[in-house]
Amino acid sequence: MQRLWAPWRMEYILNDEKNDECFFCRIFSAKEDRNNHVVFRNDKSFAVMNKYPYNNGHLLVAPSRHIATLEELPEEDLLDMMMSVQQCIVLLRKTIMPHGFNVGVNTGLVAGAGVPDHVHFHIVPRWDGDSNYMPVIANTKIIPQALDSLYDDLINGADIKK
Repeated sequence: MQRLWAPWRMEYILNDEKNDECFFCRIFSAKEDRNNHVVFRNDKSFAVMNKYPYNNGHLLVAPSRHIATLEELPEEDLLDMMMSVQQCIVLLRKTIMPHGFNVGVNTGLVAGAGVPDHVHFHIVPRWDGDSNYMPVIANTKIIPQALDSLYDDLINGADIKK
C-alpha cells in the first residue's frame, strides 16, 4: 500500500475558524505577503494562493474592501478584480503552463462559498489528465508542489504591476 503524505492538511482539518475575523481582510491588512502567499496587490484587490488548493496553482482574487457580493462592488473595484483575474491567468500560464482554467465565484453558503461575507474569485489551473482515479476511488487529490515552492515560482515569474 502506498501512502500520500499531506501534513499541511491537518491544520485545515483541525482549524476552528468560527471567529469573526475575515481571513481576506486580515491578509490584506497584514502586508506580510510572503508569509500569507500574496502574489500581488494594489489598492483595490489582491491575489493570494489558496492554502487548501483544489489543484496546484489555485489562486484567489478578492477586493480589498469587505464586500459580500459582486453586485455590491463599485464598478471600478469590479473592473480591477477582473483585471487581477486576468493577471493571475497570465502569470499561471507563464509559470506552470496549465492547459486551461476553471474561474468562478461562489456567492452565498448554499452556492459553496467558504467565506460568504467577502466575495472572491477562484482561479484553478487545469491540465489534460489531471482528473484521474484518485479523487473518485480514494477521495484523494494530489497536489504536486509545496505552497512556498510555487510562491517562489510565481513571484520570480511575475511580470505584473504590484
